[in-house]
Amino acid sequence: MNNKQDLKSYTLTELRKIFEENGIKPFRANQVFEWIHNKNINIIEDISVLSKKLKSRIDNKYYIENIKILERYDSKLDGTKKYLFCLNDGNIIESVLMPYRHGNTACISTQVGCKMGCKFCASTKEGLIRNLSAGEIVDQIYKIQADQKIKVNNIVLMGSGEPLDNYDNVIKFLKIVHDELGINLGYRHITLSTCGLVPKIYDLANEELPITLSISLHATTDIQRKNIMPIANKYSLDEIIKACKYYINKTNRRITFEYTLINGVNDNKKDALKMYSLIKGMLCHVNLIPLNNIKEVEYKKSNNINIKGFADTLCQKGISTTVRREMGSDINAACGQLRNKYISQNQG
Repeated sequence: MNNKQDLKSYTLTELRKIFEENGIKPFRANQVFEWIHNKNINIIEDISVLSKKLKSRIDNKYYIENIKILERYDSKLDGTKKYLFCLNDGNIIESVLMPYRHGNTACISTQVGCKMGCKFCASTKEGLIRNLSAGEIVDQIYKIQADQKIKVNNIVLMGSGEPLDNYDNVIKFLKIVHDELGINLGYRHITLSTCGLVPKIYDLANEELPITLSISLHATTDIQRKNIMPIANKYSLDEIIKACKYYINKTNRRITFEYTLINGVNDNKKDALKMYSLIKGMLCHVNLIPLNNIKEVEYKKSNNINIKGFADTLCQKGISTTVRREMGSDINAACGQLRNKYISQNQG
C-alpha cells in the first residue's frame, strides 16, 4: 500500500485527532470509524456518507486493511472452523471459530509466528516473522463474522504469537473492538493469554481494562519450566505470581492459569500439589489442557488417569479447575499446525 496508513488500525480517539490535524471535522472520524468497524466496509470509496472530494482526500493518504480468507477447514466433530488468512504482504496467519452454548468464541493471532520458543507449540517453530497491526488483528474477527453471518461473542488472544510482545497494537485492538461505534464487545468477553512477560503484565494492569488475563504456566518449578518454556530463563514463577497478584488487585478480575498436561513431564499428583502451593489464596481459575499430539513436537498428551487425578487434586484443595474440551481435533486446530502444513506444501 506504498506509504498509506491503515484506517482500520486507529482507535476512534486517534482517528479524530488525525482528521482534525488534516482540517476534517471530527464527526467525520466517527462516521468513518463506524463504517469500517460496524458496517465492515473495506474500501474508502464505499463510505457513502462522505463527499467524493473528501473520499479522494482520505484515499490519497490512507487505506482500509482487508485480509483474505485463504482456506477454511470445518470440523465434522464439533462445528469448529479453522481459518488460514493471507495478509497483504503474503504472510499467513490462522484463527479458530469455536461454537459454544454461551456464544461464538474466536481465537485469533497477534503475530506472524512467535519468538517465545515453547517446546510444545507449533506456532513458534519458524520464529517470529513480524507483529500484526491492530487492523490485521481486528480484521480476523470481521472476516469470520462475515463468512459465517454470525456475531462473535467472545474473543481469546491465544492464536499464534505472544500478545504482550505486540503490546501497543494489542491495546489498540482492545479499544477498537470495545468501542460502541464498532462491534461494542465488552472487555469481560475478551481473554488475553501470555507466557509471562512480567513487565507487560504490570503495564496491562495499569491500563485498567477489565479483560481476563490468562497465564500460560505449564510447570510448577522454575527448572521444569525452563525445560519447556525459554521465557522462564528471564522471569521466574515467583515474579509471575507477584505480577498476577498486582493484576488482580488492580482490576479485581480473576486470573486463569493455563496448564498443558504433558505425559511424564508435568502431570503427576506432586505437580498438582506444587501448583496449589503456588496459587493458593489467589482469585484464580485453572484450565487444564490435554496436549495436542502434533508432529512438530516431541511431547505426548497425558493419559486420562493423570488428567483426572491432577484435576481432582486441585478441586479437593478448593481450586476452581476445569479440563479444556478438545475441539477441532480432526482439522488440526492447534495453533500453528495448519500454517506450517500449508507453507511446507506450497514452498517452491
